[in-house]
Amino acid sequence: MKAQVIREFGDPSVFQPAEIPKPEVKPGHVLIRVAASSVNPIDSKVRQGAVKGVSPDFPAVLHGDVAGVVEEVGEGVTSFKPGDEVYGCAGGFKGTGGALADYMLADSALIAHKPPSLTMREAAALPLVSITAWLALFDRANIQAGQNVLVHGSAGGVGHVGIQLAKWAGAKVYTTASSPDKLEIGKQLGADFTICYRDETVEEYVNKYTEGKGFDVVFDTVGGKNLDRSFEAAAMNGTVVTIAARSTHDLSPLHAKGLSLHVVFMLLSIVTGVNRERHGYILEQVTKLVNEGKLRPLLDAKTFSFAEVAAAHRHLESGKAVGKVTLVNENF
Repeated sequence: MKAQVIREFGDPSVFQPAEIPKPEVKPGHVLIRVAASSVNPIDSKVRQGAVKGVSPDFPAVLHGDVAGVVEEVGEGVTSFKPGDEVYGCAGGFKGTGGALADYMLADSALIAHKPPSLTMREAAALPLVSITAWLALFDRANIQAGQNVLVHGSAGGVGHVGIQLAKWAGAKVYTTASSPDKLEIGKQLGADFTICYRDETVEEYVNKYTEGKGFDVVFDTVGGKNLDRSFEAAAMNGTVVTIAARSTHDLSPLHAKGLSLHVVFMLLSIVTGVNRERHGYILEQVTKLVNEGKLRPLLDAKTFSFAEVAAAHRHLESGKAVGKVTLVNENF
């Protein structure tokens, strides 16, 4: 089969077209004929060699997010049959093959039936970011109706889903962004209040929106200094959830306010094999929310083919993408 592979870590130019063996189906797995994928920041980090602990062996087929059609099912698989349209984040990391190929072998626990109202490209934008946001808001922060929830990064991959999930859960949703256009996206996705972090300090918007008390839950999708700002924005005995904690921080603000800090690293289930069923369950719930009109993906205006994967990575890394960067398989 045709694939895009890397044989060394580096910049986007390391991607090369290749002919590699088509995976053979095995028990508990399905073989997916790949229609589309999307780029997540973790895919760039894997390509760069920044997270070697979760990187696949060379020659490596990258990308976790996939949408496509089930070609074949392995022994013991009862939830899927050939011809089913599916999506998931099912590989591209240690011990697994990725989506940048004509076929992808996927553990059936990691996938779900694709929302029928979405195109393959739209569906491929959702898995990693939706699972991440769900784990953060529901499994870790346990958000409740009526809580004040601050979601950083309204137009980001995880942020734009986080807004919609928090709103669906009945929270009062606040979101931050860097520009009026991105703040408008946050409003359209359901945020009750939008905050331009370049115009207002944390202290200013905490005073403005919470009378100085802070937010019950703060979802940090950015990391770095934004995690410190998240500690500052949280209420006494509040909760901070982050998806980017490979950094050093002063934890005294947590002690001063009795905060809980949670870190979500959704790849753990993929690379360890532990609790993979949770991912499939979450995606089935996401499919229901999409079908009910409660959740939709935000896609960048540009579409790339698999042959243009280097350009797709450059676009994501430029910081100019708004929403998810998606790719379609020209051989589908």
